[in-house]
Order: sequence, then C-alpha cells, then structure tokens
Amino acid sequence: MIYVLLAEGFEETEAIEPVDVMRRAGLAVMLVGQNDMYVTGAHGITIKTDLLLDEVIKADMELLMLPGGGGYALLDGDERVHGLIDYAWENDLYISAICAAPAILGKKGLLKGKKATCFPGYEKYLDGADITGEKAVADQKLITGKGAGAAGEFGLKIVEVLRGKEISDQLRETMQY
Repeated sequence: MIYVLLAEGFEETEAIEPVDVMRRAGLAVMLVGQNDMYVTGAHGITIKTDLLLDEVIKADMELLMLPGGGGYALLDGDERVHGLIDYAWENDLYISAICAAPAILGKKGLLKGKKATCFPGYEKYLDGADITGEKAVADQKLITGKGAGAAGEFGLKIVEVLRGKEISDQLRETMQY
C-alpha cells in the first residue's frame, strides 16, 4: 500500500497528480488525513481522505509519500509522521517526498550521500545530499521531487521504481507528458 500523508495547507498538485499517475499504473494508494478525514490544501481544495494517520497499517506499507506546500511543516512537527518515516527506513521501504518535504528527510539525515531534489531554497535542509536539481530523482529507496510543476514526473518516477520503466513510459505516452 502507498500512503500519501495530507496535512492542512498541502500543495494539491503535488499530492493529487502523483496519486492519479500511480493509480493509473494499478498501484494501491490511500490518502491519509493527518488529523481529519477532510483536509484543505493551500489553494482551498478540500480532499476527503481514505483514512486517518492513526489508522495506517505499517505492515501493509510499501511506500510513504509526503507532499509539500505549507502542510509540510505540520507533517514535520508530528511525531506520528516521524514514526512512519522511521518504520519505513528501518524496514527498507520506499519513502518519497516532493517540494519542501524532502527537507524532513534531510533533517533526519536520510539523504546523506544520496541524490535528491527539492523546491529551490530548501537545499540547505538536505544534509549531505547530492542535490541534482532534476524534476524527480530516485536513489535506492528514496524518491524526491522538485515541486508542483514536477508532480507528474514525480509520480512517473514512483511508478518506474515500483512497476518498471516500461509501465512508466507507457503512462508518459498516454498521458502526453
């Protein structure tokens, strides 16, 4: 299961576009509300999530996804979120983050020696990372994206990692990326 964590003020494009791409690839994705089943993004779009953060089943997790936007700071300040990140890291599961959210991983030291990207200005938090500036980059079990304009590429990179380049390329063609 792919769990996408949503906190108030999340960047809608960075959450919804990758979810759409992943679901088109046949991946099981659930939207997770940090504190409420209804979460409003940075641009006033309210999303009904599939479950709450406290209902996440760690044993079912294949990938954890953290969108950026203003909600990233709320995710970073939540020990339950850090617990899920720690669980994923310790169990060799995939962790993905886009825009400002890679800063959460960087501050935890998870990006040291890894290729990564983020929204310009957040590089200072990617402690020890090889910052590529690419729209989306995967290095081992970590996948990072640059920002809202890279959300589609970020979703395709997740698909490539989980389902293979052929599936990702097919989606790229049919979705006209």
